Parts: sequence; C-alpha cells; structure tokens
Amino acid sequence: MYPGKWAAEFPDKPAVINSATGETVTYRDLNDRSNQLAQLMYEAGLRRGDHCAIFMENDVRYFEFVWAAFRSGLYITTVNQYLTSEEAAYIIDNSESEVVVTSAKLSEVAETLPEQCPRVKRWLSTAGASGIFEDYESTIAEYPKGPLAEEPAGSVMLYSSGTTGRPKGILRPLPEGGIAEAGSPVGALQQAIWGFGQDTIYLSPAPLYHSAPIGFTTGAHANGGTVVMMPRFDEIGSLRAIQDYKVTHSQWVPTMFSRMLKLDEKERSGFDLSSHQVAIHAAAPCPKGVKQQMFDWWGPIIYEYYGGTELNGLTHVTPEAWLEKPGTVGQPILGIIHICDEDGTELPAGESGLVYFEMDEMPFKYLKDDEKTKDAQHFKHPNWSALGDVGYVDEDGFLYLTDRATFMIISGGVNIYPQEIEDAMIMHSKVQDVAVVGVPNEEMGEEVKAVVQLIPGLEPSDEIAAELMAYAREHVAHYKCPRSIDFEDELPRLPTGKLYKRILKDRYWGKTDSKIV
Repeated sequence: MYPGKWAAEFPDKPAVINSATGETVTYRDLNDRSNQLAQLMYEAGLRRGDHCAIFMENDVRYFEFVWAAFRSGLYITTVNQYLTSEEAAYIIDNSESEVVVTSAKLSEVAETLPEQCPRVKRWLSTAGASGIFEDYESTIAEYPKGPLAEEPAGSVMLYSSGTTGRPKGILRPLPEGGIAEAGSPVGALQQAIWGFGQDTIYLSPAPLYHSAPIGFTTGAHANGGTVVMMPRFDEIGSLRAIQDYKVTHSQWVPTMFSRMLKLDEKERSGFDLSSHQVAIHAAAPCPKGVKQQMFDWWGPIIYEYYGGTELNGLTHVTPEAWLEKPGTVGQPILGIIHICDEDGTELPAGESGLVYFEMDEMPFKYLKDDEKTKDAQHFKHPNWSALGDVGYVDEDGFLYLTDRATFMIISGGVNIYPQEIEDAMIMHSKVQDVAVVGVPNEEMGEEVKAVVQLIPGLEPSDEIAAELMAYAREHVAHYKCPRSIDFEDELPRLPTGKLYKRILKDRYWGKTDSKIV
C-alpha cells in the first residue's frame, strides 16, 4: 500500500511526527506533497528507471520526496548527511540523479555540489532560492496535488562502500506494476514477522539515509502506521518518545542499547514503556551482556535480524530463540545459507567460513561495476552472494557471526571502510605508508585508529599526529576520521605489496600470535 490509500481512508491521521518538536505530517499532507514532487520530476523529464537523490538531515519533509520517487517509478538515493562535498558529489553524479533535494542545514556543502554534478537538472533547497537552487516550498506549491496519470512503482538505490575503491550503488530491479498494486516488500515483512499494521506507532531514532531506517519507516507507511522520527538519537529523548507517543514498535543499533543502559537507574526507570511491544535491532553484532541487560529491562520484546542493503539474504531471531541460543543472529527467512572456505568449498555445521546466501537468482548488481558484482558471487554458484562476513551455523541452522572477512569497522552501528581513509591520508606529504584499523571502544564497539609510517627523516610527534588528524577531517567525513594515530617504523607488508593488516589489528585486540603467512 502507499499514502494515497491511507489519505483516502484517514486523511488526518499522522503519518510522521517529529519527536522533538511535535511537528506532524498527516497522510493527506504526505499524499498531496509527494504528488506535487512527482509532478515536478515528471515535468523535468524523469521517467521509470531514472534517478533522483536527497541530501538532507532527518526532517519530516524527507518522506515527501521518497514517496514522490516511489510513485513515479524512480530510483532514489539517500545521501549520507555527514559526507564532504567531494564524497556527496561522487554519489549524486555516479547515481546519475537528475533532481536533488537538500536543506538549509546542509547548504554549506550543498552549494558546492552543482559544479560537480552536471547531470542534475533541478536543485531544490529548504534554504530558499539562491543561484541554481530553487526554493523547495514555493516551487512545489506550483504543481498540482493530483497523482500522475501513471504511477509505476519505484525503489531505493543506496550506496554501500567496499573495502577498496569508491562507494558502490546497489541496483535492484524495480517492482513490477503500479505503486498501488506493487505493495511494499519491507511492509509485508514487517506485517508478517513483527505485526505491523494500521495501529503501529513506529519509533525511528537513526539517520534516515541508512538502509534500515528508510526501509522501515516507509514500510510503516505502507502499513498505514505512524512514524515517530527522532531528529537525532539521544537516550532520554528515546525513552520519552516511547512514553509520550505510546510507541508500539522501534528499531535500534547495539550502541544505542549501551548508551541507554549507562543512564542512571532512577533516570531510565522513570518512563512508562508499557505500550512498547517490539524492539528490533540490527546493523552490528550486539554484545551478549548488553542484550541480556536489555531483556532484563524491557522484557522479551527484542528481535534481531542480519542482512545487508543488497537484500541478498536475511536471518531473524525471536527473543525466545535468542535466549536459548545467546549470540545467534537467527535462521534464514530469505535465502539459503552456505558457509564456505577460502576455496569456495562448503563447510559443515560448526565450522567458520565466509557466509553466502543462495537466492533463485542474483538479486542485485553494483551500478557500473561488474567486477565488484562478480566479487560478491560464489565462483561456482552465481546465485550465491556474500557480504564479506565470516560465521558458522549450528546443528539447528542458526547463524553466528564470528568476524568480518574485510576489515570494515563498525562503530556505533555505522559501517566505516578503512581503504577510503587510507587513500586520503596517503596523500599527505609526510606519510610514507598508512593503515586504518578498528580498535576496541566500550561504547561504540570499535573506533577508528590510523597507524602511520612517516617519510624518512621525520620523527613522530604529537604535533604531526594533530596535523594528520586535521588533514583527514578535511578530506573525509568527520565520523570516519581516526580518533587516534600511532606511529610505526615500518608497516607489515608482504613482498607482493599487500598490507598484512591483521598483525596490526590483533595487537589492539589482545592477540599476540599473528604472523605473516
């Protein structure tokens, strides 16, 4: 279903509420304004299969543009609000987006984008009209609130960086048929697994540009529920939102659990959470102790799933099953799991290897990157694909994740890819070699550390470390930047030139037996 159906049934029902301000968008508003944006993009020449993008912080208007794309047969790319100009421009240009919506809050970065994104036909901004940017409110007001004559179903095309190279656009086939008939795969999953429906009040505390938040919020809309959107996560604000808006369903990442648990007992126990029926978490493995404490606090309402933006497979575990098998991320509900060694040979239960999901056919490809698509596939089974995670299944078919084949860093539920940071820092004139690794952080799970080999003749110093950290902040988004820098006389590279990063990483994780092999 989509907002047009619910606007006809209950036009004044809240579709979106800003948890901090109470600002509300009704289903009538969401339907009308998404229609106006759809009309604008149609006039701009966009047709089924074309692309648009949104570069905006969490805002109730976010959903107007997403639903405009969904009811126009378009792919929409949600761009990380924390990216630098260079990073955001690459994604907008690579996605071949032709209409972009941005905001006043991000105007400093946004104003540098048009010269880097020549394919974009129209730029809209909540900051008002300026140069090539059109004022968002006055511009969409010029368009009719009625639907397009034809409303083919659209979808998202999100970006997921690999451990090397630029971010990759994850392209999946568009749904067949019109928006009214196509339904919502995420909405259907929500309904079947977690009981979403018209009475659902769904709390979304995470940034909307992420795959799960945008998927689950629009899925809640497809089910006719109300989305309570947090502008940004904060511990007390989350608990207050559950209480004040009588939230029934929510989704989290483990670091949010950790932060809420660290609140003073009296402070966090002073909220009425009785409406809360389902709390879902994903994005990173949750420490067993943290999850057990959440069960002790919230009761057996915590569900977990594991999967990627690629939607090449999905596992799920109920509260009851997790309590019986602590640490599992569940059994597959989409795809068939295969655990394989480095040679692609399938391993028996209990043995760790690369996690593959088998589907009837390959469900995605990386935009303009056949080589990366091929890398994700099993060399013997092209309909088996992997995300780079290592794990094992037990005798009952429950999956446990034990490592990541790549050295992706997961900090607070956010994926950070070392190669991108290394590629930026190696350009500094004082850096001879650099490795970026994830090191332990009690609150965030991992934090980013750079290990640097200086050019000959330079001695490490606090001043050079500060200079390198400042340089990194100029070239990559701040949340990706190293929290600290260590220096080494020489980094461990193989004769082939390959950096043996495991030796470095293991030092910080208390392992001392690593060696070059």
